[in-house]
Amino acid sequence: MFLNCHTYYSLRYGTLSPEELVRGAKRRGITALALTDINNTSCAHEFVRLCEQEGIKPAVGIDFRRDGRRLYTGLAKNAEGFCELNKLLTDCSLDGRPLPDQPPPMANAWIIYPRLFKPIADFREHELLGIRPEHVARLFSHPLLRYQHKLVALSPVAFADDGGHHLHRLLQAIDQNALLTKLNPKVMARATERLMPPATLRSSYQHYPQILRNTERVLDSCSIQFESGLHNNRQTFTGSKEGDFRLLEKLALNGCGRRYGSHDKKALERTRRELQVIREQDFCSYFLITWDIVRYAHAAGYHHVGRGSGANSIVAYCLHITDVDPLELGLYFERFINPYRSSPPDFDIDFSWDERDDVTDYIFKRYGREYTALLVPPIPPSRVAPSCGSWARCTTCRNPRSTRSSPIPSTRRNTTNWRKPSCTTAGGWKAFPTTCPSTPGASSSPNGRSTISPPCR
Repeated sequence: MFLNCHTYYSLRYGTLSPEELVRGAKRRGITALALTDINNTSCAHEFVRLCEQEGIKPAVGIDFRRDGRRLYTGLAKNAEGFCELNKLLTDCSLDGRPLPDQPPPMANAWIIYPRLFKPIADFREHELLGIRPEHVARLFSHPLLRYQHKLVALSPVAFADDGGHHLHRLLQAIDQNALLTKLNPKVMARATERLMPPATLRSSYQHYPQILRNTERVLDSCSIQFESGLHNNRQTFTGSKEGDFRLLEKLALNGCGRRYGSHDKKALERTRRELQVIREQDFCSYFLITWDIVRYAHAAGYHHVGRGSGANSIVAYCLHITDVDPLELGLYFERFINPYRSSPPDFDIDFSWDERDDVTDYIFKRYGREYTALLVPPIPPSRVAPSCGSWARCTTCRNPRSTRSSPIPSTRRNTTNWRKPSCTTAGGWKAFPTTCPSTPGASSSPNGRSTISPPCR
């Protein structure tokens, strides 16, 4: 019954964590739930996992908005539909185009309009009109009754209670840069946009049972699953794993000679030992992709800082990914990569704010916009102020369908602000492209932090 739910991935709009949304739905007896964050699908994987744990049928989509104005909601029927929705969001971001008033035809996704943008008789087969509970009374003797097969219940969710509504207003004050008394109600959530028991929602549509049936039909038609694991990672850099290892070995050994001289047996022994572990753990391509990015930055005259657990690797030091000597400081490589680490490693690479965009542009053009994504971790609304220095993560992919779109920082997307980056999640940040920004101005964070994560499919 709930086709339009938001989490705090709807930046400066939603207040619920994925866990709070799913567990709140479970407590209220909700058996099916659709996540549609604003211009963002970064939460989809976690949402589906949580729903499966709680026995709730998940659906995922996007709440498409332009300058805070709700245009339409897309719901994916399957993985192909999820790809179609992400492609629309990504293409508009990369090409610097505003989202269209009406989306292109999508064979595997539902499009739900919040109002009549065109005559309902002209709706395509996959297009529907959402009717809010407070608008049901307007249907009496309305011409729309002749098109009940095109109507669905639309009860958006942005918070859980009155406290959440107040928090939403505070976030909107930041987003709109306005006093609470001067907020624009047209781009805000209404006080009723919260989870409610299904029986309460059904009672609002009791005189129009077909609307309820249509809504259930839409949710029943949606099915989504995400594959996870290292098998999704880009497998090679050179075209073969053997070729990757040979190149990485050559670069590391040559770099070892430059860093330590040709007669440092301790450095050479550790370099060879790390190379063996990297090969066994299948991270050769990851090191080479990171080296390739850093190499481009050096060629362009940019400075960077490699930090985090990646600084424990002498191979990273020899490849000039980092400038921390692990032998001099007694750093253990096993903190970065070891057979018992459950999560894959990542390099933290810092670039200056005025150089980062060009490096990001290189990544997307080098590895292809269909296979690369810019991901941004969430910041709970309660931590907006102290967390202004968030970070962006570039990920190279093999399978375009697995590429998720990343948050547009402002719910009021303003493409004119892309030229200078300010980052992605707190008050004052400018908008940057979703999924895989390949244009100058695609930003990460104001403190210049960019995280290179293991390449994914």
